[in-house]
Amino acid sequence: MKRSYSRLHKKSPKKEAKPQPSSTHLRPVLERNITYIKDELGNSADLKIRRIQFNFIEPTDACLVFIESLIDTALLQELIDSLINHKQISPNKTDDTKRNIITDLIQKTITVGDVEEVIDFDTLISNLLSGQAVVLIENEQHAISVNVPGNEKRSVEEPQSTTVIKGPHDGFTETISTNISLVRQRIRSPKFRLESKNIGKVTKTKVMVAYIEGIVNDGVVKEVHRRLDAIDIDGIIESGYIEELIQDETFTPFPTIFSTERPDAVAGKLLEGRVAIFVDGTPFVMVVPSLIVEFFQASEDYYQRADVATLLRCLRFLCFFIALLAPSVYIAVLTFHQEMLPTPLLISIAAQRDGIPFPAFLEALIMEVAFEILREAGVRMPRAVGQAMSIVGALVLGQAAVQAGIVSNAMVIVVSITAIANFCLPAINLAASVRMIRFGIMSLAAVFGLPGIMFAIILLCIHLSSLRSFGVPYTTPAAPFILKDQKDVFFRVPIWAMITRPKLISQKNIKRTRHHKKGGS
Repeated sequence: MKRSYSRLHKKSPKKEAKPQPSSTHLRPVLERNITYIKDELGNSADLKIRRIQFNFIEPTDACLVFIESLIDTALLQELIDSLINHKQISPNKTDDTKRNIITDLIQKTITVGDVEEVIDFDTLISNLLSGQAVVLIENEQHAISVNVPGNEKRSVEEPQSTTVIKGPHDGFTETISTNISLVRQRIRSPKFRLESKNIGKVTKTKVMVAYIEGIVNDGVVKEVHRRLDAIDIDGIIESGYIEELIQDETFTPFPTIFSTERPDAVAGKLLEGRVAIFVDGTPFVMVVPSLIVEFFQASEDYYQRADVATLLRCLRFLCFFIALLAPSVYIAVLTFHQEMLPTPLLISIAAQRDGIPFPAFLEALIMEVAFEILREAGVRMPRAVGQAMSIVGALVLGQAAVQAGIVSNAMVIVVSITAIANFCLPAINLAASVRMIRFGIMSLAAVFGLPGIMFAIILLCIHLSSLRSFGVPYTTPAAPFILKDQKDVFFRVPIWAMITRPKLISQKNIKRTRHHKKGGS
């Protein structure tokens, strides 16, 4: 069902205002401004106030306010030196210059970082908590905010969730400015647009909406802003918070928002007319609208020949159905449809199951749960031993279970192939969805056999057809069927044949290349 944003994101009742000046604007008395800032921040231990004096017609008292844990000390010292060494204006200047001390400092003195003029406490506090230093001056109701961020940043590394053999090996980090630069390096267009907003009443998390003007559907951009503006929450720690709050459907196992660590993948989606959502503090960038077929596509598909990419993509679709249906088909055939198996194979499986105390469904359930435990343990354990523990644990557990007569050899093979096929899916969130759905289909197969599996597939098709991602049908271009968009679904045509962008994603500037004959002529 569709999420009702008007009900989910109600404004919280206003708290009683604490004693403060009659206006949130800065006061002309330096000490009053300092006292107000200390009270607002609870006189925090890392709140530092550096008093200085510089010459402007006459000696002028000022102070530098900053959060020690958020700033770069080298840039801060450079800022202090520039203020202290400020040259006195010649006495023949008019008295009007006295009133332009802020402008003079911004234009002639401060050479560090981005500078802006601040007139109210709300903006001042927000800037302090964003890694900026604020210059307060006696007898001035304006302040100067200087950007000198110095928080620790992780270097650009290869993405952990989506690795490739051929293609770029750089991935997003937890710093939003770094992530945007990685995309800008790939899209050097003046039409590339970025729009910023802060979400979270407490965390004030920076969120950037990116798109390419002239290609994107303007209605999608407006809808993204509407859903982001409707969020009323204390804090945003990771992009998953926003993903749950803006997705079209709440109760579905399938991901309706595409998330990736790869800058090249985001750049490719933007060129198709999609909208990217960057969230500060996470290496994952969301892209909307998203389609089910995108979760079978890998960046590497576009860096090698079309025939190789088509083969690998077909292999992924096959692995999807193996991971989804293999245990269920095994349970259904052994429980209800033994006549479908060749006689020698049936006799071999029957001999293996001789002495097994559990029915096929319970046997498969035990093995699936055991593999899920091993997978989760491998993820949570230290990386140096996690992978080895998963492999050794699976071998030892499987062999011991067979020797103890709890499960059969055939069941171990089926569950192992299922687990391996699940890892072939390039999108980890789709792989997690398959793991959840698989247990439901196994239950239907144990009760109804193959008709139960067919019923589950029909339900899945109906559910997928009902999903939307920011107004776009989730199963596009299969349903609704769009012939021109089949060039990049189950197979990939050569790059020179991808003349148009997806029809329902971008309704303007459809053509992205002219038709090139083979050989480039």
